[in-house]
Amino acid sequence: MRKFILIIVLFFGAAFVYLSFGELQIILQTLRQGNFWFILIALVIQLGWYVIAGLIFRFIYLLLGIDETIYQLSLLVAAANFVNIVTPSAGMGGMAVFISNANRRGYSRGKITIASMLSLLFDYVAFLIVLALAWIVLIRRNDLNASQIAASTIILIIAVSLGFLMWLGSRSAVALGNVLAQMARMVNRIVYPVLHREYLSETRAHQFAHEMAKDLRSLPERPRSLAVPLLYAFANKCLMMLILVSAFLAFQVPFSAGTIIGGFAISYLFLIVSPTPSGIGIVEGVMPLALSSLGVPWSQAVLITLAYRGITFWIPLAIGALALRLLERQRLAVPKTEVKEHSLPD
Repeated sequence: MRKFILIIVLFFGAAFVYLSFGELQIILQTLRQGNFWFILIALVIQLGWYVIAGLIFRFIYLLLGIDETIYQLSLLVAAANFVNIVTPSAGMGGMAVFISNANRRGYSRGKITIASMLSLLFDYVAFLIVLALAWIVLIRRNDLNASQIAASTIILIIAVSLGFLMWLGSRSAVALGNVLAQMARMVNRIVYPVLHREYLSETRAHQFAHEMAKDLRSLPERPRSLAVPLLYAFANKCLMMLILVSAFLAFQVPFSAGTIIGGFAISYLFLIVSPTPSGIGIVEGVMPLALSSLGVPWSQAVLITLAYRGITFWIPLAIGALALRLLERQRLAVPKTEVKEHSLPD
């Protein structure tokens, strides 16, 4: 059954590439026009992004008493990103990759869910820091508009809500269970006319809340430790901006720090709030407009956007497919192991 699911996921990935083949050809042609060495540097930076992402999860795992290698966690991040893009699962497909690995290695599902939520929270907080800098750039250039303010507000609400759920769970399992049950009830009301049954179990929401609360209570004992993965998350945003810098250099387009910060923040902002996976079709339209408003000629803004998306979206898509296949080989080669409990020094 698991192998069948893998085949289905890879089929969706192949179908996604086929349907986007025209865009992919344009991106490949664009990359060939750029300076080879700067394109290569951008690719190396993208690989470094996976290493930092693995470090974020490793540190969170250690906080929760789980020891896992950076290599394994980087593979999981790559595979999860791939699954989230090619399957309409609202992010749950990527979470399933981590949970599947947890089941095989004997880890707690609650701890893995907490790790994923914390990683997402750190990502939002790190981006909000970059976004604040971008707002300064946009205000100084009189280029801040209503759509950017609305999208920024959505990101802030998501980050605050996620942080609130984590805080609530660390204080009261009952309160978290009530909130999750209410959310499940709302989802069931929305999907019931289509499915004619309950999609989420309110009872399971309470059970899950108690499971999470038990592991969450250990985190406030070392609040300073949470600063380290947050710094890693901010470092990853800096790496993505360096990829954008490499794209500018590859096509010999002049730029300033404000152009890089503003262009990256606007594109990443709409990537998050986009209804399409990883902002496909949205970022490609928004980013040239953002760069153009920041003083980049339109034709060059389009070239930079295509190169940037090729390196940060299409290359990771291929890496994710490979990572998913490697994880499946691991599952077949290595039997289920017992969890290794470790913790960071106080």
